[in-house]
Amino acid sequence: MVRTLLLTAAVSGLLISDTLSQSAGGGGAGDNAKFVASQSTDQLVFSKFKGSDVVGPNDESIGGVNDLLFDKSGKILGVVVGVGGFLGIGQKNVAMDMSAFQLIPASNGSSPGSSSAGGPAPAASNRSDDPTKFKLKVAWTKEQVQQAPDFQYFKPASESASNGPTTGLGGRRSSPMAPISPPAPQ
Repeated sequence: MVRTLLLTAAVSGLLISDTLSQSAGGGGAGDNAKFVASQSTDQLVFSKFKGSDVVGPNDESIGGVNDLLFDKSGKILGVVVGVGGFLGIGQKNVAMDMSAFQLIPASNGSSPGSSSAGGPAPAASNRSDDPTKFKLKVAWTKEQVQQAPDFQYFKPASESASNGPTTGLGGRRSSPMAPISPPAPQ
């Protein structure tokens, strides 16, 4: 008897939840979602964009792309470029507006159809129309970019600074401690 009652309750729950999920008024955020099936030649993916070379007006190396700054709607506001330093040590980040960059094909130092061994080179590595091989060119010199302000990532206010004193052990006091004064004479 109990078994039949539990089975009936479980089946009823499944039917009700299925009915509620199919109701017309239950539109969620996924109803208008769009999928992108593939990358076109005029689109970039971040995995190829990160680490891209940034060069100055005379093709001098300035740095590499470390990050992107974008708002909640997805609009790219800036590109964070690592400038100076050696192997990331002593490097500072400079954020530049996206409009400051000109996308240029990356040159690999050899002419198409040849390689250092004298034979034909692989086609993919020398193609100038490959959208994943590019550099970012800016109008500033390396020295000008090194003088730019250092980009500061957002750091939320620390808990201990905004919520008062701590116990010193990472915890919060439950109430402020005040000295106990003797009872007033009567």
